[in-house]
Amino acid sequence: MTDDKAAAVDGMVTMQERMVNLINQLSMPLIEVSLVLSKHIAGLSRSLDEHINATEQTFPESVTHPWAIDTPEGSDDSFSFDLEKIFKIIDTDRMDILATLVRVTLVEIDASLAEGLLALRPWEALSRTQLAKAKGPGQLFSPLEIPEDW
Repeated sequence: MTDDKAAAVDGMVTMQERMVNLINQLSMPLIEVSLVLSKHIAGLSRSLDEHINATEQTFPESVTHPWAIDTPEGSDDSFSFDLEKIFKIIDTDRMDILATLVRVTLVEIDASLAEGLLALRPWEALSRTQLAKAKGPGQLFSPLEIPEDW
C-alpha cells in the first residue's frame, strides 16, 4: 500500500473512531446525527460538483451519490412528522459539537473531497436506514444505533 493510501485509510479510521465515541458519549439522537451528516455531505458534494465541472474528472457513484439502503418491507409512508416541533426540540449545541468534530477531523486528516464523502457515506446510509424504519417522532429522538463492528 502506498503512503498516500495508508494515510487515507488511517484518516478514515480516525474519523470513524471519533464519531463513534462522540455519538455514543452524547447519546446523540438519530435526527441530530442525520441533520449534521446531511449538512456536511451537501457542502462536500457541492464542492465536488464544482470540481467535476471545472476539471471534467469522473468519480465513482459511491462518492457522488447516496448509497442504496434497504427499506423495511411494508413501510408506511402515510405518517407525517411536525417538522416545526421537531426543530424546536433538537439540541443545536450537541449538533455543533458533532459538526465541529467532523470538520476538524476532515481538515486534520487532510481528506480530499472524495475521501471526505467516502468517510461520511456509511454514516449517511446508517442514519437513512434508521430514519426509514422510524414510525413516529419518538424514534427520531432515540440514539443512533451504531453496530458493534463499527
